[in-house]
Amino acid sequence: MRELLLDYDRWILAFHLISVMFWMAGMYYLPRLFVYHAEAIENDQPYAVFEKMEHNLMRIIMNPAMIVSWVLGLALIARSGFLENLEIWFIVKFLLVVMLSGYHGFLSATRKKFIGGQAPRSSKFYRMINEIPPVFTVIIVIMVIVKPF
Repeated sequence: MRELLLDYDRWILAFHLISVMFWMAGMYYLPRLFVYHAEAIENDQPYAVFEKMEHNLMRIIMNPAMIVSWVLGLALIARSGFLENLEIWFIVKFLLVVMLSGYHGFLSATRKKFIGGQAPRSSKFYRMINEIPPVFTVIIVIMVIVKPF
């Protein structure tokens, strides 16, 4: 029975990691699209293609990947004994994932604002916030693999 449980956990973990990779790929790319979208608006150039790309990225990749990441992540947490041995590395990781989820919501709201034909912020702003997911990813991976606390 224990071996079956381990196999089950491995499958959940594998698909959790796959969904996180898809989610992060979108989180890295969407702000970059916002940079190009804002620049097109700032330079009075066509930008409709960016609206389509942003919509597809959010609806087809990012939203489903985030949902699957959360569901499978919570399934991993719910396995017996995990919460009994909660460590600081996990709390840090969990808080960063919650913050990334809020960032995802911010990106979603920003995409909707772009639809009106006005850039909600400058292209420089989107270049700066494009660095948030990679920094969080580095910290999260260190928390999970190294467990420094």
